Amino acid sequence: MNIENGLMFFFSGSGTLNGLILAAYFLFFKKIKNFISFLLGLLLLILSIRIGKSVFIYYYPYLPDIYRQIGLSVCFFIGPTFYYLIRAINENITEIPAYWKRNFGFQLIAILLTGIIFPYQKYPEIWNNHVVYFVYLQWLLYTVATGFSIKNIVLKIRNQQEELNVTEQFLILLFLGNTIILLNYLLSILDVFHGFCISGPLAFTFFLYISLVFVINREKMANAVFAVQDKYAHKKIGDEQATALVKRLEQLLQVQELYKDPNLKLNDLSKKINISGHQLSQLLNDNLGKSFSTYINEYRINEACKMIIEQPNLTLEAIGYEVGFNSKSTFYTTFKKLKQTTPMIYKANTEKSISS
Repeated sequence: MNIENGLMFFFSGSGTLNGLILAAYFLFFKKIKNFISFLLGLLLLILSIRIGKSVFIYYYPYLPDIYRQIGLSVCFFIGPTFYYLIRAINENITEIPAYWKRNFGFQLIAILLTGIIFPYQKYPEIWNNHVVYFVYLQWLLYTVATGFSIKNIVLKIRNQQEELNVTEQFLILLFLGNTIILLNYLLSILDVFHGFCISGPLAFTFFLYISLVFVINREKMANAVFAVQDKYAHKKIGDEQATALVKRLEQLLQVQELYKDPNLKLNDLSKKINISGHQLSQLLNDNLGKSFSTYINEYRINEACKMIIEQPNLTLEAIGYEVGFNSKSTFYTTFKKLKQTTPMIYKANTEKSISS
């Protein structure tokens, strides 16, 4: 092994080792465990195993076939784990939804049965010609779905509306890291460029260290991502208290029209009803099943629908600004997402039903 290959092996191998150490910390040694830390630890573990397999097979291609099967089998869970992690952070989901468990369990059974019925040692052509493409296609589809789940952050970057907070920066960093690692592997299995199989581990190592520096130098990052779950992981808001808080929240939005402020933040609203931002987030997630942004945007769109009916002379753009959206594109995108139609079609249908 020459010096260049030795350095590549060192950096990619050290990334794998450090990934395993971090995975162990989040899964077993973190003092206060929660859903997000579990998903982060699981993703690091899965990536580290997959990356480790790539490193060793690149430099030692005569390893037993079982390692190839393990690497591909583990790779099958990178996509869903990454998707669930990003959504959990972005939407502040504090407990794993039942359908996530079912989906993950179904995929686990599927890959285990495939490995038992068609072991790599006896059926390498099935794994190399079929399973590998299905595994990476699944990873790609989950990555695309993840991109849609954080499109609000992407729109914020594109429209340069406001500076990203530390959580949003971390999500973008995770998304870019995952995408680059995935692209490296896709280019490798498609034989586009030689050597991309080892550049995947190198990309993983690079983004792992960049993420560590980011987290270490941003104390707010740990608070923003983990604080809500750490503090309230074992506390629930009772149904009676939740009902009263939701009623106060709706009265506040209706009377003071706070939703009209496009820069309205979760903490701003929580102060108005005398609870912490963490508690308000927990209330919305646990009792209404919505993130803060979803809750506010639903309220804004419902108000917009009322204005379309009651004030037909107003332009749709003016209505969007009036209910709290800071751009026409954001208003139209949110309206279509929540109402499954555009504001223009909604207005036309409304006018048609009134005239008839």
